[in-house]
Amino acid sequence: MSSLSRLFAALVTISLIGAACATKEGATSGGSSTVEELPNEGSTPTDEAKPQAELQRISAPEGFNVMFPGNPQPQRGKVAIPGGEVQTAAWTISDPNGVLYSISTADYPEKVVAANPAAAFLNEGKTGLVNQLKGTIKAEEDITLQGYPGKSFTVSSDAGEVRARNFLVGPRLYTLIVLYNPSIGAPQADQFLSSLELVNPPPAITPASAGSATDGGTAGDAGTPAGDAGTATDAGTPAGDAGTPAKPRR
Repeated sequence: MSSLSRLFAALVTISLIGAACATKEGATSGGSSTVEELPNEGSTPTDEAKPQAELQRISAPEGFNVMFPGNPQPQRGKVAIPGGEVQTAAWTISDPNGVLYSISTADYPEKVVAANPAAAFLNEGKTGLVNQLKGTIKAEEDITLQGYPGKSFTVSSDAGEVRARNFLVGPRLYTLIVLYNPSIGAPQADQFLSSLELVNPPPAITPASAGSATDGGTAGDAGTPAGDAGTATDAGTPAGDAGTPAKPRR
């Protein structure tokens, strides 16, 4: 595996087990890869850009469709956390220019999601990527997908550039990532990042009130029973607003 691929694998690992619930006890697998182990490739020009591979639609049994430059094979697993177990899956592939595309899912216990606001999961995933890259946020924005909350952000670093989107859909965190050399770019990043379609998604989970959280609402402790499930806005319809900016908060 190339060093850029190993960096990407490290980023995917962080996105899966670092979002909202990452602890020393919980991150029990795949945690050995770090940016420090990898050579700096982000600023090294490569050969002339090759023709782009056409994106094609794939359907996953986990209940979503997405566009990929090829047909990646899923890698599935599970990660133990203090509140239970997280079921994970990731699809990763590179195009002829070495741009890496990934979508991953992390299915948390419902009581963990009910005990914390959606922002805890979305922001911790972003923070994990920034820390691994030793990078900085170039841009970020609150977005939605079929009524579910999400976050779009770009991380810049000496190791490369990442464009990512996270969405919390019921108890599942979706993470889409594009990793590329900024000297080459990723012309199809927007098409990939906006292509996620949810198939029969579950209702959103309403976080428990602050007063009912027995452990202060800390992500990963999972000490609070699951709250009542809310109703997601037009869940189950084809994605019509993937990546739509959320209304500004007042």
